Amino acid sequence: MSDDDVQLEARLEEQEEFEPPAAFVEQANVSDPGIYDEFEENWPECWEGAADLLDWEAGYDQVLDDSNPPFYEWFTDGTLNASTNCLDRHLAERGDEAAIEWIGEPTDEANRTFTYEELHREVNEFAAALREMGVGQDDIVTMYMPMVPELPIAMLACARIGAPHSVVFAGFSAEALATRMDAADSEHLVTCDGYYRRGDPLDHLEKANEGLSMVEGTVSDVVVVDRLGPNGDDFGHDLADNQHDYDALVDEQSGATVDPVDRDAEDMLFLMYTSGTTGQPKGVKHTTAGYLAWAAWTSQSVLDVKPDDTYFCAADIGWITGHSYIVYGPLALGTTTMMYEGTPDYPERDRLWEIVDEYDANQLYTAPTAIRAFMKWGSEFPERHDLSSLRLLGTVGEPINPRAWKWYYKHIGDESCPVVDTWWQTETGGMMVTTLPGVKNMKPGSAGPPLPGVDAEIVDTNGDQVDAGRAGYLTVQKPWPGMLRTLYDNDERFIEEYWAEYSDVDSEDPDDWVYFPEDGAKIDDDGYITVLGRVDDVINVSGHRLGTMEIESAIVGVEGAAEAAVVGGNHPVKGEAVYAYVILEDGYEGTGEMRDRIVAGVEDAIGPIARPEEVVFTSELPKTRSGKIMRRLLEDIANEDELGDTSTLRNPDIVEDIRVKVQEE
Repeated sequence: MSDDDVQLEARLEEQEEFEPPAAFVEQANVSDPGIYDEFEENWPECWEGAADLLDWEAGYDQVLDDSNPPFYEWFTDGTLNASTNCLDRHLAERGDEAAIEWIGEPTDEANRTFTYEELHREVNEFAAALREMGVGQDDIVTMYMPMVPELPIAMLACARIGAPHSVVFAGFSAEALATRMDAADSEHLVTCDGYYRRGDPLDHLEKANEGLSMVEGTVSDVVVVDRLGPNGDDFGHDLADNQHDYDALVDEQSGATVDPVDRDAEDMLFLMYTSGTTGQPKGVKHTTAGYLAWAAWTSQSVLDVKPDDTYFCAADIGWITGHSYIVYGPLALGTTTMMYEGTPDYPERDRLWEIVDEYDANQLYTAPTAIRAFMKWGSEFPERHDLSSLRLLGTVGEPINPRAWKWYYKHIGDESCPVVDTWWQTETGGMMVTTLPGVKNMKPGSAGPPLPGVDAEIVDTNGDQVDAGRAGYLTVQKPWPGMLRTLYDNDERFIEEYWAEYSDVDSEDPDDWVYFPEDGAKIDDDGYITVLGRVDDVINVSGHRLGTMEIESAIVGVEGAAEAAVVGGNHPVKGEAVYAYVILEDGYEGTGEMRDRIVAGVEDAIGPIARPEEVVFTSELPKTRSGKIMRRLLEDIANEDELGDTSTLRNPDIVEDIRVKVQEE
């Protein structure tokens, strides 16, 4: 980023405010506004409260050791075990209560409930099986699994014996699995035969075997979960000599118990690989104490999780959201956490609301992508069900536009549930910027202020704070317990990717080190931060750098527009022009009148500078299997370039459909 970069333009309209419902505040885990001042005045000792949510085998000597920035250490010399904190300590009071409610796709198979006693037993038996296979402390175990209960069982079994896990999202390719196993030096894999999507069994083991054939290192053992039963017989897989049936392994260890291994606070709990600018995935390292304390504290403070709740996060455990807010955070607090294998629209578009109704879910934490789909389908689907059990709503994964926020608040929360719009990353381990729902007002479109104890600032290219109302670059000025410790086997890249932009990398003074997540943002007079998207998600129109999120938000603010993706296309005068790809709600057509309304909506919300050069109506947008829009391909279409790789898309055919449509127009 050069010094002469023009500051991000931010012209989001003045935001409305909504007060948290009084009934919610009355029962909230955190309701004292003084928490912000308390944490600021007592930093970093303020994080003792997060550490107190855990059980320790040996107490820590120091909250924070910042003597070697940016390699910070938290709760130094303390020892504990994550599996113990998620299971053993709850047995006396919650042993017969549900730990996991697993909802499979609607098939002949019944859903499964695991009490804390049952989950503890299965974790111990699988931990014993892993040890029998030779898995020891600090051996990294890869898991390539969908949303089946054996995934959190395997994660907690690894934590019990001190073996870090590396979960690879089941939708990733065979090559992605091989790349991550090689990068992690992992010799052990836990996978499954298949899973269900929209009622059909999918062959997962074939993809896993293909990936295993590409692994350059040694793979000693593979554990295969039989998810499909007789429905998997058609795939005709026979297990190889080093492949073991999960059920058979667990049966051999029936009734076995494994003493949890004492882990140092800074010992690695897991690796999670995330995309890198170089094309090579980055192995984000999270440690036992700081991460677990952060996941528990944010689950309690932001999601208002209580032990007697039934808590529903609709994410996938293959991503960090599922790690922190399906497995570790909720189970550390002793609550009932839900897992859903299927999709929100199968067999009907009310599937999610049917689940909330049936299980009396108290929280729902999901992505804006899903909320925009719910909007498109219509409010009649949630109206079929009793959603009054919900106490809090949350969003995660990307900024949510005000219109989607209000729809969620009204039609799902009945205007009685606070909505927490959370900004964070794989690297942060948990939430960083959001409202405390029992304390702060909500502003649709704005994530909120930094959490207590989190020192987030919006700066310009020189690292100086920007004025309220202006846009700049989001930074974190102080460390926090849930932060990544480094990139696996690559300290140099860790510094270069996250710290070098605004830090004095030769300094030993922690005040000279600044974390840069590469997001643009603006801050208002109340200290609320609106995240504008990645710094590379900008369009430079006549010297004005416009955040794509801002334009997309304006488009979906137009009645009838359900979802939008905005990219920059080459323009002989402006340098770049705005190209908008828009999905309409059911009942609306892509007419010239609709196009004019969208253009007018953008001009009204942002100004003529952001006027779309082209508006392309489409039934779908090209998305990865995790639901992220592949804007790069839309840029290729706008610029009439050769289309890039579409192999990672869940709907590759739509790219050619859009390209043909643009050419015809």
